Amino acid sequence: MGSYLKTIEMDQFDSLLFYLAVSAVFSGSALHKLMKNKVKMEHTLVLGLLSLLILELLCCFILSDSLGLTLFSLACIIYYFFIPVKDILPAESKAILITGCDSGLGHALAKHLDELGVLVFAGVLDKKGPGAEELKRICSPQLSLIQLDVTHSGEIKEAYIEVKSLVQDAGLWGIVHNAGFLGYVADGELIPMSVYKQCMDVNFIGAVQVTKMFIPLLRKAKGRLVSISSMAGQTPIPGFAAYGASKAALSMFSAVMRQELFQWGVKVAAIHPSGFRTNILGSQEHWSSQDRKILDNVMPDVKEDYGEDYIATLKDLYPQMFISSSADLTPFLEDVCHALLARNPNYSYTPGSSAYFIPCLFRYFPIWVYDRFAIKAFQSNKNLLPKSLRISQTKNKSA
Repeated sequence: MGSYLKTIEMDQFDSLLFYLAVSAVFSGSALHKLMKNKVKMEHTLVLGLLSLLILELLCCFILSDSLGLTLFSLACIIYYFFIPVKDILPAESKAILITGCDSGLGHALAKHLDELGVLVFAGVLDKKGPGAEELKRICSPQLSLIQLDVTHSGEIKEAYIEVKSLVQDAGLWGIVHNAGFLGYVADGELIPMSVYKQCMDVNFIGAVQVTKMFIPLLRKAKGRLVSISSMAGQTPIPGFAAYGASKAALSMFSAVMRQELFQWGVKVAAIHPSGFRTNILGSQEHWSSQDRKILDNVMPDVKEDYGEDYIATLKDLYPQMFISSSADLTPFLEDVCHALLARNPNYSYTPGSSAYFIPCLFRYFPIWVYDRFAIKAFQSNKNLLPKSLRISQTKNKSA
């Protein structure tokens, strides 16, 4: 009996060695491929690794040695081939339209793509503005400035006619929906309806209108549709009710278009950046006037519940956001270029610090864990509660 148990233990030990050997070979090969191609660990890749780990445990302890090893080895091979390969298409002569190029991410992207040899159509709100003038001065002569307010259907149509006359039968290789509006960062109850409407008009409806107008040119080129969404469009963040809702709508629109345009040979991707230091955060003047505009728009009982002192401190969030945002736009530019020019682009990208971690926390942990984290990390005001909550808290302490 003792020798029989010893034989079983030896067999189990040998089996574990085989699994460890397969895991070691897979890990080394996968790591080499990830580093060689500078692949970011997106949600699908992490979820795949977790699935492999669970599968390994099941195969090792439940299935027979031969069946378990075969199944686990096959899963490792599939995952290895699923890791994207850095295969970039030539940038030269490809025509790409970018909205919102007056400043910020769109402005930087227009410059970057122009340097790569792309025929850039830079959509701007003001062709005579400082951002447009800088693009004209710095970029190559092949960059074209396009007057394009994405909330103005007449300008969208005129831009389409202009672009179509230039690209002709070649079509349009790419559209980058970059134009964006943030408005106010405040409790959802305090944000004026005008801000909700403008966020939806610019961030969502504008992107839909541009897509509907330009999609025939995109289908002709079998090109790329890229939407610049936001981490706030994937993950609920206190203070971003208006902006986050509009970006969530854009993300869903992008996902549905990915399914529908697949048969036309058009590839669709959404970029979900974290905080980058751009003009979307507004100016000091914008921050200073926010509390007065909120007070002018809220009902008296809401003003009473929150208190003017609480509303006045909301403007302090902007300098904090500006300081904590990254000034290095390189991760964003690399991801957008991959979405536009990779032979096999990802459907989703998360450039920037925390743009991957926070959505993972939201997706894979119990919701109460994420909610507590979000309230602590992004709470509108960490030092001051709304007036009614302060009064209630004081009563509870004294009771």
